[in-house]
Amino acid sequence: MFLSGAAVGVLGGMIGLGGAEFRLPLLIGLFGFAALSAVILNKAMSLVVVLTALPARLAAVPAAELAGHWQVAVNLLAGSLLGAWAGAAWAVRMRTGALYRVLAVLLVLMAAALLATHGDLAALTLPTGVRTVAGVAAGFGIGVVAAIMGVAGGELLIPTIVLLYGVDIKVAGSLSLLVSLPTMLVAFARYSRDQSFVVLRENLRFVVVMVIGSITGAALGGLLVGVVPDAVLIPTLAVILSVSAVKLARHRSVTAER
Repeated sequence: MFLSGAAVGVLGGMIGLGGAEFRLPLLIGLFGFAALSAVILNKAMSLVVVLTALPARLAAVPAAELAGHWQVAVNLLAGSLLGAWAGAAWAVRMRTGALYRVLAVLLVLMAAALLATHGDLAALTLPTGVRTVAGVAAGFGIGVVAAIMGVAGGELLIPTIVLLYGVDIKVAGSLSLLVSLPTMLVAFARYSRDQSFVVLRENLRFVVVMVIGSITGAALGGLLVGVVPDAVLIPTLAVILSVSAVKLARHRSVTAER
């Protein structure tokens, strides 16, 4: 449990993310949790990792600097909070087979986003009104994806903030945490109303050990930034996500046959 969490943390830390998208396939494929249970566990662990990362990010990017971009956070939250509630509501109502398929598709989309957004991103020139509407729409979509996968959504939030609002990527990383935290809490609150939420209480020790591993790995991954060139690291991680998606799809097929 600790080593798996550490591996996830290292992968996430090397690209500046929490790594929850890598943790989800492990929860299902390695530890044998059903899809919805894995999502709930992943959401709980992602929440703790984000809370742990927030003070470090605030030390790197002062709160006063973030305050100057409060409109960005509000704009995205206007959509992401609704998206998180809707995404969690859809997840708990899906049949297990359908949820496996959705998770597999989302992992492929995450791999594509990883490949497309790691590099120099130029801000889009949009009228204020169009940008506001686009921000709400993007926030809603990100909230849905984050809720269904149990992730923080930083891999989608950071490029969105850079592209829509022209914010420096370092500041965008901190803003993404400020947006993802309340978004995750809303999804978590919705999941807590479902009977599947009992999986969290029944596996508390598992969660604690894996979270400690993830935080430790993330710290190590941060130290390893730049050791592996992005030209090698990003495609490798995209392949890992894609392979995980295929395995999830096959897992879904076996479940459906049973």
